Amino acid sequence: MGIKGRYKMNLMEMTMSDYQSALSSKEPTPGGGTASAVALGHSAALISMVASLTVGNDKWQDGWGVSESAIELSSKAMDLSATLAEKDSLAFDKVMEAFRLPKSTEEEKNIRLENIRQATLHAAEIPFDTACLALDLLVIINDLSQVCNGNAVSDIGVAALLASAGCKGALFNVEINLNSLPSEVGQSMRTRLPKINHQCREISKEIMHNVKSRL
Repeated sequence: MGIKGRYKMNLMEMTMSDYQSALSSKEPTPGGGTASAVALGHSAALISMVASLTVGNDKWQDGWGVSESAIELSSKAMDLSATLAEKDSLAFDKVMEAFRLPKSTEEEKNIRLENIRQATLHAAEIPFDTACLALDLLVIINDLSQVCNGNAVSDIGVAALLASAGCKGALFNVEINLNSLPSEVGQSMRTRLPKINHQCREISKEIMHNVKSRL
């Protein structure tokens, strides 16, 4: 079984080397959407590490409350990011399947077009969920960056960079899918995209300021 076959079975069971080989191949999946979700998993893991180093340390007692919340969120985010990574590639595969449907008759053409649109809309919804998860992580990172264990502040900075990259990468994938659909489709996502992008940028700036001031 090749790299792609192993990927289809379970992304999280792959070695780092196999994942990178799959990502670097000419196959369309896994691609940028999956990589964005994986970045969030790494971000969440770092959040958990920093929060765990803060809780129970008397010197950083002011950060215990935020850290406990961060541990809870990051645990959920690690699982969710893995699910989103898998779903992202599966969603794109469904789009490709829709394009391969027969189109000999008008009825077949209409069925094919509807399937393409529905699959493409779903392929936009998955990275949209990834971007929303990234924002949740950035919010808790911002709080944590101000009160976490100072010896791990650089790690929370890396967590923020990963979350920001995951958010922006996911938004690219939302846009490219929505742009291939009629303008009336996916209106809720279209409306929220600029706000999510703005929030990501502004929160990231705050975190970088907090991190640099504590280095």
